[in-house]
Amino acid sequence: MKILFRSFPQILLAIILAGLGLYAARYIQATSFMAGGERYYVLFDDAMVSMRYAWNLAHGNGAVWNPGEYVEGYTNPLWMLYMAFWHLLPIAASKISLAIQATGAVLLGLNLVFIYKIVRTLTDDTLALVAALVLTAFYAPLDIWGLLGMEVSLLALILSLAAWIVLSRDLSRWGPWLYLLLGLGTLVRVDLAVPFVLILGFNLLTDKPRRRQHLLWGLGMLVGFLGAQTLIRYWYYGNLLPNTYYLKMTNFSTAIRIARGFWVLFELAWQSNWVVLLLPLAVFAFRRDKSVTLLALLFIGQVAYSTYVGGDAWEHKGGANRFVSTALPLWFALLGVTLGSLKKAIEAELKLTGGWSRAATNLVALVLVAFSLWNLNFLLADYKSIDRWLLQRKPVYIEANEKYVNTALILEKITKPGAKIAVTAAGTEPYFLPDRVFIDLLGKADPVIAREPIKAPVSLWGLADVRPGHMKWDYAHSIGKLQPDVIVQLWEGDFKSAEPYLKDYTAIEVDGLPFFVRKGSTMIVWEQVK
Repeated sequence: MKILFRSFPQILLAIILAGLGLYAARYIQATSFMAGGERYYVLFDDAMVSMRYAWNLAHGNGAVWNPGEYVEGYTNPLWMLYMAFWHLLPIAASKISLAIQATGAVLLGLNLVFIYKIVRTLTDDTLALVAALVLTAFYAPLDIWGLLGMEVSLLALILSLAAWIVLSRDLSRWGPWLYLLLGLGTLVRVDLAVPFVLILGFNLLTDKPRRRQHLLWGLGMLVGFLGAQTLIRYWYYGNLLPNTYYLKMTNFSTAIRIARGFWVLFELAWQSNWVVLLLPLAVFAFRRDKSVTLLALLFIGQVAYSTYVGGDAWEHKGGANRFVSTALPLWFALLGVTLGSLKKAIEAELKLTGGWSRAATNLVALVLVAFSLWNLNFLLADYKSIDRWLLQRKPVYIEANEKYVNTALILEKITKPGAKIAVTAAGTEPYFLPDRVFIDLLGKADPVIAREPIKAPVSLWGLADVRPGHMKWDYAHSIGKLQPDVIVQLWEGDFKSAEPYLKDYTAIEVDGLPFFVRKGSTMIVWEQVK
């Protein structure tokens, strides 16, 4: 019986891992769809931008969006290189995304293992373990980012693994490897430098006997990795920073950007139930050791970073954005520890020592965990989000993916190889047409637009309408100068500013989808558009 009791946490982990695996398999299948008589697996559109870079790299064109144009329109070089590996294999374009989705599921599972290890390091309370594992495994935004191909799953794993290494208190053995891990993390996304600095600072303050080693290895790795990728970027792309930095951070009011970051943080707390989201802070009423401080510090660091950059572009879909989701598993671990500590404090205060009374407090605590899970997934206070979470409704972003694939199939039919096509969705449509030249109307892969002032009017009263990375466009440049053969979309229906440049274009509709085609273009298959 004692052996079974000792093994119960491992059994619990195995059960939740199996549940996550089953959910991931069902989710991935639910995100696939039929188009043109073939089943397609497609990632989130931003991930498909990286997939186009990966396709070009694997086919000898270099890490570019369009062959010959050296613009770094991605921010995840190591993840993009991993995508490129799959493009070396004889897998149909409609199926390669499945490999990336399966990778995301595996990484989410591995992250769960390290959340288990972190919680077991902090407490032996079973309730704490149940809460941390269940919330991490089945929080919809984290699963969405991970299973739709974003690098969030890998970043979350790196952060959880790094936190566990620090909490294992064996830095004499793990020291160099910890900083190598974090250095590699900056190659996945350069903004992992934020938790890198926080962990380095934490170790310098709390591990005085090895302060010199931390300074040497930590600072050396940080400077080395950031410096090396900056030099490579400048050599290859001619810029010190990714194009998306200029797109999102320049010619945009810092005050408005940070105010928008605070706004989306407030929305997240309100929509998720602010009591649930802030409850982990109560852990400091029970313990103030270094371990819980580290977990709180890493989460707060990601929240601060998200606030500084103005949040992400998709908070209107609900839930935590990519930056916050990366550290949410650590916050869920703290939430679990807090609930376990609260339960023990209540039992002690009420002198509940009997089996039935303790069973009652455990039941109440489990109901609270279920309530928290429900609240966290009740995105935008909309029951449709619960249906999507339970896979009773088509998952979020998938209707757009279907439209993009069908658009690509139409474009393949109505244009010739080499045709220039203007888009606002820069991922899926370009990926499935690698032999066409694309024009990114919103500037992710266009350095001219990325450095221009924002076009969308913004103010402190319109923060909800601000969408980082989607506020710059220049139709004089993209249409008037570059003269695409086909215009697929105009951003947010902004026909008025595009109108002066559309006089040489004809509006058409093919299979129910609208396009603008350039009059007399030799790259249009005209018999297909009449």
